Amino acid sequence: MPGAFLMSGAAAALLTGTTALLPAQHIASPVFTDPPPDQIVIQVATVNGSGCPQGTTAVAVSEDNTAFTVTYSDYLAQAGGNSDPIAFRKNCQINLVVHVPQGFTYAIASADYRGFAALQAGASGTQKASYYFQGSPQTAFRNHPVNGPYNDNWQATDETDWAQLVWAPCGVQRNFNINTELRVNAGTSAPDKVSFMTMDSTDGDISTVYHLAWKECPSSR
Repeated sequence: MPGAFLMSGAAAALLTGTTALLPAQHIASPVFTDPPPDQIVIQVATVNGSGCPQGTTAVAVSEDNTAFTVTYSDYLAQAGGNSDPIAFRKNCQINLVVHVPQGFTYAIASADYRGFAALQAGASGTQKASYYFQGSPQTAFRNHPVNGPYNDNWQATDETDWAQLVWAPCGVQRNFNINTELRVNAGTSAPDKVSFMTMDSTDGDISTVYHLAWKECPSSR
């Protein structure tokens, strides 16, 4: 499994509340200054779930060390028509180990989700995400609902102000868990009509981008 990342306590401040899905559009990424000069190494420890069968998930780090992308190639939920009764919900849990350059710490400043939804009138869909660090009792949740009729790409971005970022403890390595879910409800739509939702990009893959903020640990100054 390709990939390479480590995180710790950064999730609690990031993802709270509910945001409706919007038609996909370009959203400018926040500007980050002074990322660590060395490469981050993000390793995928485990990948489990109906939305990410073995061999369909990868993690990549941006060249400037300010973001990483989780890419899926088989993550779709659907309901209605002749859909499999259990296909209405798909999920994926990714356990990541992130090796950060010595003397630096990081936080998750924002998360971008992209996909496509084709929902009949009366149907609905939801993209959910939760995040927690190994050994931490805190779990952050975020829901992105969309109601039919809807037939378009969508994009959702969650951002955290600098003053509210929760930083990974310096000198501590903990695995970071990302849990995502797609759920489709046929609702009152015609029983022969299929509704589906995916995080599909234009190249057929699902790409979820997490943007990092960086700062030096006190002991390195």
